Amino acid sequence: MNRRVSGRGNALALVVAATALWAGIYVVGDLVVDSVDPISLTLWRWGLAAIALLIVAQIVERPDWRAALRHWPRLLLLGCLGMAGFSVLLLEGLRHTTPVSGSLIGASGPILIAVLAALVLRSRIRWRLALGLAISIVGAALVVTKGDFAAVLATGVNIGDLLIVLAYLCWATYVVLGRIVTDVPVITSTALQAVGAAIALGIVSCFTGLQLPQDPLGWVGVAYLALLGSALGFALWAFGLRTLAPATGGLLMNLMPLWTVLMTLAIGGGIDGWEVAGGLVIIGGVLLGTVPGRRPATRTMPSLVEPSD
Repeated sequence: MNRRVSGRGNALALVVAATALWAGIYVVGDLVVDSVDPISLTLWRWGLAAIALLIVAQIVERPDWRAALRHWPRLLLLGCLGMAGFSVLLLEGLRHTTPVSGSLIGASGPILIAVLAALVLRSRIRWRLALGLAISIVGAALVVTKGDFAAVLATGVNIGDLLIVLAYLCWATYVVLGRIVTDVPVITSTALQAVGAAIALGIVSCFTGLQLPQDPLGWVGVAYLALLGSALGFALWAFGLRTLAPATGGLLMNLMPLWTVLMTLAIGGGIDGWEVAGGLVIIGGVLLGTVPGRRPATRTMPSLVEPSD
């Protein structure tokens, strides 16, 4: 029992660390997105990340590459969904919509993951997780709207909102399908997905054109996106999701607005009371959904999303 609890705790720590690295993508990406188009930025991100991941996979896992490549159709699909598709759609969507609308739509990601997990993996959602999802989404809404929900309603629906919905649908599908490819080592799987994403984006850039960062700061931003936000972030996420349920991982993604606020403070930005309140609500929802309830000693601890009977 203790070993199982410890393993789950380590998995939670890995996924939480991944969300912190991904929150940095919003902060760092804001510095470079105006000078590099979304397709080019995503290509540089995953092209560099693929090189780093391939090296780490060879050193740490020493995989049978031929055996891993037998799964290339599924790995390519995952790379196109969770790496190329999500990033490009999100960045392009934010060109046409407000950050408030985009963040609120992003907060629906955990719901999409939970629903897809129930449909594809035949999982059922435990009440603690469902309530935690609802609470953390409310907290995320408070963080990004500062309590002014009327402003969000006034913006209406536009193409940017629809693109961000598609982005998080790609991500939810990636999370759920990622549970199926389990016979390839974690880092190797992530590396090959990154290669697939880079190849797909390279083909697209042949028609759209490829842009380079225009200054050293731009290259520093690309390096962060590739090595920390992508290579390390996705490796931590992949390791954690081998133990945790998909819906739990989706729930923990609601920590990203909180990390973004903390990083903004770290670089000298401001914070208001609504952001503090929303951050506390997010933490409460995450704790409710991820900390297991007390169970009889004779039973093993279930996952937050259990297979249906």
